[in-house]
Amino acid sequence: QVQLVESGGGSAQAGGSLRLSCAASTTGFNIYIMGWHRQAPGRQRELVARIIMSDGNTYYADSVKGRFTISRDNALNTVSLQMNNLKSDDTADYFCYAEAGSRGLVPYDYWGQGTQVTVSS
Repeated sequence: QVQLVESGGGSAQAGGSLRLSCAASTTGFNIYIMGWHRQAPGRQRELVARIIMSDGNTYYADSVKGRFTISRDNALNTVSLQMNNLKSDDTADYFCYAEAGSRGLVPYDYWGQGTQVTVSS
């Protein structure tokens, strides 16, 4: 079992900051990758950032490079997304995901319930 609990969503002013966190609880699973997607009305769902848990290698969407930072705590199976210099275009529902596997099987993606981020001018 893999459960993802998100926190830190809410409202911020343009130019402000928010920090999202996602904590994974597992029973008999290893988590290999964690990250965040977002979806805004009328927009394609977008991979915002992800991190490989073993070596810390990161990926960022071009739209957030230089503003967002993803980090992980392997001991706690937790990732955080520090979002600075927020823009109105960052308004979206954000979904945490984790790629996890067990017993040599092909890993499977697990998803959190989502958290809303609203950026106002």
